[in-house]
Amino acid sequence: MAVQPEGTPCWADAMFSDIEGAKRFYGDVLGWTFGESSPEYGHYTQAYVDGKVVAAVVPPMPGQEGQSQWCLYFASPDAAATADKIRENGGEVLMEPMQVGEFGTMCLAREPSGAVFGVWQAGTHEGFEATGTPGAYCWAEVFTRDAEQTDAFLSAVFPYRMKEIEDDAVDFRMFDVGEDTVLGRMRMTDDFPPEVPSYVNVYFTVGDCDAAVARATELGGILRFGPMSSPFGRFAALSDPQGANFSVIDITTTEGEMPKINDV
Repeated sequence: MAVQPEGTPCWADAMFSDIEGAKRFYGDVLGWTFGESSPEYGHYTQAYVDGKVVAAVVPPMPGQEGQSQWCLYFASPDAAATADKIRENGGEVLMEPMQVGEFGTMCLAREPSGAVFGVWQAGTHEGFEATGTPGAYCWAEVFTRDAEQTDAFLSAVFPYRMKEIEDDAVDFRMFDVGEDTVLGRMRMTDDFPPEVPSYVNVYFTVGDCDAAVARATELGGILRFGPMSSPFGRFAALSDPQGANFSVIDITTTEGEMPKINDV
């Protein structure tokens, strides 16, 4: 795939204290195979589906053991300029832009409500080589306790156009880059335990949502929500055995009418 337009989700990785355990879990649930770990880059290990790179796992940095979570990266033509925009709009840069060999330049940040995300300026590594196929990334949503602050931040840092779903039951917005809808934003309700911070929820595509959930829970994962059918697909939210949250979605099994969507 070519370098993605600015603001488009382009990569996902996660830190795991037990890398081999993570490889077994995601290999079984999502069908991933794994390349060789790279000692030069902190034993970064890429995951593949049908020979195409779809994500990566990596051991934790010192002091971050036991804090497994998926990190979504947004494409940027200039990571340093994006880092400046993050600071200017109330976000926090957790890791200054750092060149990763010839692969590209990365930056880690936190938006004002607390969700952590990454920025990726592509070099030879352009990001996902497949999306929307079984085992590959499909979609992501920012779950936030301060929707107004998050909306203003994301729209200032990236060239997004906002839309919202017309539904009194949920506060859900979507962000477009050009003609493509690339990200969702969900306001967290009181159903979320107060200790759960704002976060980015990453969806991976599966051929059968119920089968993926059954396999994940057999292997020690925890079902958090679903499976539930929707006009967008049948999906479920899970935590893996090391505590990293993610969702699975079968985009071929849809139910119900598409909601009305309005420009903001």
